[in-house]
Amino acid sequence: MNARILLVEDEKAIQLALSGLLRRQGYEVEVAGSGDVAIAALRDAAFDLVLTDLALGRGASGMDVLRTAKQLRPETAVVMITAHGSERVAVEAMKGGAEDYVPKPFDNDEIRLVVHRALERTRLQRENRLLLEQVKRQFGFEKLIGTGPAMRRIFETLQKVAETDLTVLVRGESGTGKELVAQALHERSQRGNRPFVAVNCAAISRELVESELFGHEKGAFTGADARRQGRFEAADGGTIFLDEIGDMPVETQAKVLRVLQERSFERVGGNQPLRVDVRVIAATHRNLEAEVEAGRFREDLYYRVKVVEVELPPLRERREDIPALALRFLEEVTERLGRDKKCIAEDAMAMLVRHSWPGNVRELQNVIEQAAVLAPRADIEVGDLNLPDTRPTSAGTLSEVAGLPFSDAKKLTVESFERGYLLAALRKHEGNISRTAEAIGMVRQSLQQKIRELDLRSQDWSNVDR
Repeated sequence: MNARILLVEDEKAIQLALSGLLRRQGYEVEVAGSGDVAIAALRDAAFDLVLTDLALGRGASGMDVLRTAKQLRPETAVVMITAHGSERVAVEAMKGGAEDYVPKPFDNDEIRLVVHRALERTRLQRENRLLLEQVKRQFGFEKLIGTGPAMRRIFETLQKVAETDLTVLVRGESGTGKELVAQALHERSQRGNRPFVAVNCAAISRELVESELFGHEKGAFTGADARRQGRFEAADGGTIFLDEIGDMPVETQAKVLRVLQERSFERVGGNQPLRVDVRVIAATHRNLEAEVEAGRFREDLYYRVKVVEVELPPLRERREDIPALALRFLEEVTERLGRDKKCIAEDAMAMLVRHSWPGNVRELQNVIEQAAVLAPRADIEVGDLNLPDTRPTSAGTLSEVAGLPFSDAKKLTVESFERGYLLAALRKHEGNISRTAEAIGMVRQSLQQKIRELDLRSQDWSNVDR
């Protein structure tokens, strides 16, 4: 569908010239000869762009039109036409939400470029928002996001174990989101309103790790001037997250094993057993099997912590999730810093998808946050990304670098949801197409067509109705 433009201009000659120019570009144009007429039109219909003169004679001004457009439909792009010497007012209009302004006198090429650029930016913002909303509704587990099969399997596992007290071992490279998994499990559990205590075992010196975990009594060692509560005690009733447990000293591992087995421990320098009720979630980037072989990790503790195992894939193996993750981080940082909403241009998104991300999700978050702060425009371009080889000509399109056109990102997300939804429905009805179609309110022939489109025919159903 062609873009709909509301042209607001009280000078007849300029009105005729601009409306003719825009219609020749293929746009659907409605003309308003005053601000009052424009405001009435905005209340009656939706427009993709409003092109309005700043000075409109009697009645409502161009600023009034801008404010009304943004109040009624914030996604509508507004471009101001300004007279010579009114640049200060134009800057105020930009602060009020205008996409751009064109000073008089202007030429046709300038109008075409500004209108095209404003509509493109609006399109990007809309696609960004739709994709993010779709992912939030269908493909999230607390703060985790994923649309691919690997992440969906992880979500299924987390859903099953969240409300239990089973110990979970989360594996994955640094930066893949292991602590987010632990937080999600805690928040979904019956312990969700109790403490969540995270401990980075690799960041604590060997001399202090036991004091950090179990606390100490006054005088237990030099500098122990008072009794100190440990992390296990602080987490009583809730969840303790032992990050990088593979880096824990072997002598400390024995005491952690006792907590898991007996739910009790003593503070350093104490002899009074303290009982705790905690759920333990552990994480590591190390190969614990190899650590057990080498004698650096206790075998009995290994089997205690890996009751349920979750393996987080590196970001380079789930590139289909990068657009949604990038948009989520962009939304979070602009909201946190009180900045105007921004979007990510197609070539910039292509660059993000192409990058190898050795730092995984954490690196992606850092890049997006930096770009959100430093990018001078409302849309983040390739040059705004602090990545190696970010020359504008090197990014290509998403289809070239990842088989994922950004304009089709929403389509990919919807198809991913449809596939999971239909698989679950078909499994529930043991592959019987007639019963499945009836249960989900779908015509049998349409369901068969969708099964072919999503390549679900190879599934091993029992009692399949052909």
